Amino acid sequence: MSSLSERMARETIVEIARRLHARGWLAAADGNISLRLSADNILITPSGVHKGFITVDEICRITIDNGVIEGKPSTERLMHLAVYKNAPKAVAVVHAHPPAATAWTIACPEMSELPADCLSEVILAAGRIPFVPYAQPGTQQMGDHLLPFLPDCRLLILARHGALAWGESLSEAYNGIERLEHASVTLAHAKMIGGLTRLPADEVTRLRAMRAKMDGRTL
Repeated sequence: MSSLSERMARETIVEIARRLHARGWLAAADGNISLRLSADNILITPSGVHKGFITVDEICRITIDNGVIEGKPSTERLMHLAVYKNAPKAVAVVHAHPPAATAWTIACPEMSELPADCLSEVILAAGRIPFVPYAQPGTQQMGDHLLPFLPDCRLLILARHGALAWGESLSEAYNGIERLEHASVTLAHAKMIGGLTRLPADEVTRLRAMRAKMDGRTL
């Protein structure tokens, strides 16, 4: 659970929402952010509100069983709840629409994950970044499609939709979106310039062994 006071947690959610919008990873009312304050008390951004102008008082509260305590919470909250129920270490979830990451799932529907073996930083910082099969926004299917990847994967790209990152803090979840979009842009540039090349297999094995010794957090 978060160690932040509720007021500070609300302020941090607002700050991250504005950062995501400023970097072009959200447009208008897209995306959502949540933070688990306690076993049954979750803060989440509201539905239909521009994330670049969101205020502290607009942040909503829900329960782990999807009960609405305060406000008009995001219609995609079932996806957040799936993370909290299936990833015990999850304290925060950030869902954004980073363009490059999303574009990979549109251009390469045959792929199952971002080609992490091209970049040592992706292997060390995240392990792998799977592509989650498409689900209609706002449905239970959004949460159900995450289940095969939880709790092992903290960074996920949602096919034709966006990306989701969870962490043990809001900063880790935000960093996850930054990490996957930076990798997506780098790989897209490489693909356009001349094509993707992989690290040697033995080096990938060493990097994965290094990652396995870490605590699982996104770096």
